[in-house]
Amino acid sequence: MSSLSSPAHTAWLEAESLRLLDFARAAVVPDGGFGWLDTKGRTTPGEPQYLYVTGRMTHVWALGTLLGVPGAEALVDHGLAALRERFADPEHGGWFTSLDEHSRPLDDRKASYPQSFVVLAGASASIADRPGAAELLEEALASIDRHYWDEEFGAVSEQWDRAYREPLAYRGLNANMHMLEAYLAAFSATGDPVLLERCVRLASRAVEAARAQDWRLPEHFDVQWAPILDYNSERRDDPFKPYGSTIGHWFEWARLLLLVEAAQVEAGQLPEPWLREAAVSLFDKAVVEGWSVDGRDGFVYTVDWEGRPAVRNRLHWVVAEATAAAATLHAVTGESRYATSFQEWWDYTKARLVDEVDGSWHHELDAQDRPSSVIKKGKADVYHALQATLIPRIPVDPGVARGLRRASEG
Repeated sequence: MSSLSSPAHTAWLEAESLRLLDFARAAVVPDGGFGWLDTKGRTTPGEPQYLYVTGRMTHVWALGTLLGVPGAEALVDHGLAALRERFADPEHGGWFTSLDEHSRPLDDRKASYPQSFVVLAGASASIADRPGAAELLEEALASIDRHYWDEEFGAVSEQWDRAYREPLAYRGLNANMHMLEAYLAAFSATGDPVLLERCVRLASRAVEAARAQDWRLPEHFDVQWAPILDYNSERRDDPFKPYGSTIGHWFEWARLLLLVEAAQVEAGQLPEPWLREAAVSLFDKAVVEGWSVDGRDGFVYTVDWEGRPAVRNRLHWVVAEATAAAATLHAVTGESRYATSFQEWWDYTKARLVDEVDGSWHHELDAQDRPSSVIKKGKADVYHALQATLIPRIPVDPGVARGLRRASEG
């Protein structure tokens, strides 16, 4: 088996984890939860407080706790308290999508995408042994059961109004991808076989859709899960629901499929053979159609259904997921080509994305590789970047938090 990373690069990754966490401390909102950081690492005045950001940052500080970072435990608890008290809807259940500066609901719709991060936060904080985390996880999973899980299609629905009376007539693979991540983390925390069964079904849903489009993963569907290939064709650079297919999600799904495989092995099951086959196919397709396809290094944001770049701006989270997928594929196959890609993409990240002046990473670059904010403004959170620095250094595990705990326990 070839070596993934040199001792010097591993040491750099360790230092980068701590640097990212140091940057993330500024996101704390004194009254509870975490705010949206700007390019200088300051909370952005007037920006809503988003459920998904607080969920992600609570997960991040659970990872910081497992790393032994001083002060991390208090920040996990800070996030958990906000999820229990500020974002939770006491009347109808579930969690508000965003709050204003006075902690009043700004967007009271109930969407599965941000609520998946409540599950992730609860699972990771449970692994970190934080008080109240297991109870939050149980409540979040029960809410997903009641309102989002669709047993017929083996996937989650997208969104409801506040009272859970009016569903959105749309299905999105992004929300299902993050629910898969959350369910895997919850499985690592609880061992619940029902969660594993759902992970397999979510994985199957994505693989079936990707295979039908020559591995260009569709993102948008109707309520019967028929793909809507021209969705948002007039808003190609939408940050959450762009037109076409999103290269970073091919990598993200590739890694998650391998984690489903690991979970099946852990449960004493024979893993589905299509999981690894699909992971390799998605990874390879993303390299061919995403990396340096327009004459400059980096991954394009999206491609159309012929594989041509649709939005060429570079997003930091895409290369973060690419390195994480390469590390995981290398771990399960031992093939040197994944180590080669891993090193090339980290060289790019260090040269173009790591912000040595203001901290964290530039979240977006334009066509001239200058910091941009067309798709994503500021440096909202450190979730993708931090995980990219951790995944190469931990065992392949359904949950990043549990993998980190296993690594620290030797």
